[in-house]
Amino acid sequence: MSDKPGETPDDGQNPFKGTPFEQFFGAFGGGMGGALGGAGGGLPDLNQIFSQIQFLMQPYDGPLNWDFALDIARKTVAQEPDPTPGQKQKDAVADAVRLADHWLDETTTFPSGVRSTAAWSRAEWIVGTTDVWKVLVEPIAESSVNALSGALPEEAQAMSGPLLGILGKAVGGMLAQQVGSGLGALASEVLSVSDIGLPIAPVGTAAILPANVAAFAEGLDVSEDDVLLYLALREAAHQRLFAHVPWLRDHLIGAVADYARGIEINAQGIQAKIEEQMRGVDPTNPESMQELLEGGLFDMPRSPAQDAALQRLEVTLALVEGWVDEVVGQATAERMPAAAKLQEAFRRRRAAGGPAEQTFATLVGLELRPRRLRDASTLWGSLRTRQGTEARDGVWMHPDLLPTAADLDDPLGFREGATAPPELSDEDFDAELKKLLGPDDTE
Repeated sequence: MSDKPGETPDDGQNPFKGTPFEQFFGAFGGGMGGALGGAGGGLPDLNQIFSQIQFLMQPYDGPLNWDFALDIARKTVAQEPDPTPGQKQKDAVADAVRLADHWLDETTTFPSGVRSTAAWSRAEWIVGTTDVWKVLVEPIAESSVNALSGALPEEAQAMSGPLLGILGKAVGGMLAQQVGSGLGALASEVLSVSDIGLPIAPVGTAAILPANVAAFAEGLDVSEDDVLLYLALREAAHQRLFAHVPWLRDHLIGAVADYARGIEINAQGIQAKIEEQMRGVDPTNPESMQELLEGGLFDMPRSPAQDAALQRLEVTLALVEGWVDEVVGQATAERMPAAAKLQEAFRRRRAAGGPAEQTFATLVGLELRPRRLRDASTLWGSLRTRQGTEARDGVWMHPDLLPTAADLDDPLGFREGATAPPELSDEDFDAELKKLLGPDDTE
């Protein structure tokens, strides 16, 4: 507060003055000076502020309002017919997975990982995968909210704790809306629970979405039965890998968590961008607040830690999808004439990603696409040809044995010399020759 006569307390008590949030909170009726204490300089009028943005202030725990997010997701899928699969479709899925597992027995050392099969509607996919989405998304949401608050100077954070809490809840509410929209859009496109490469369903549950499979099959010159069987092969292969490589699930989810922990905001470098996004935002207008996120407020440059986590995630996803591609290719080589066409269709689909996948990538800053699927499939196939199925599958014994990004640059050379005898020096060669021929023969 200023000691100069006639100077308004607003000029000296606005903790956001000179920060990207000055205009944002100045919109709350009369500026931050009035909001933060009025004539008496006491606590801010939280009741007034709360009433202005109550649409974003529903009570919830954690960084995201999941009830709100799931409601948005259900409403998104409800925009189109979403029938519950009938018994005939459930039986067809169970039969396809059973046949797929039988074929895969001949192509991999990993036994079946399927405990149950299911035919899901889009809404059932949302419910069945929510628990894992929480694990994946919450660290990113929490880090984003914390990073946004951290863009303020320390004195501003100390003086505006209550309002920062409201800001965090408001941002969490808006993120929940985008998460819900993203999940709803994904539910309209995914073909099975393993479709995006991450283990997002309960262990051992092989679930397929018949409605989405039918829509996908319409664009192919292949029967829907063949599409279902090929998808069942991919689903069963994923289940085997995640069931019998115990570290893989945590390895992938951990990469997402590491990505979230790496979220950083350079207050000086990013201030201009935040100011641009904040300019003209009316915090009492829900549509204006939503545009704040859609305008790219959280589209920040990645930190070195994020780059490392993202590379680890992308390489591992490519290795998972490449291994699945390889073992399914083996299983269908002499059994399914349409397999080559389906393999190419799935490769392109996974490498390019659909509109919903791109939407979710914008949302969380991650692209769940195995960009190097073809290289990974070539690597696994080459290793099997040279060293056998057990050697190929044995690479999954420990994460340190996995191929790296550099190995994907030369997929045919991975472990090329693993079965060759070690090179011997001249002295070692002479010693081994003496052992073989005897001392008299070498003098």
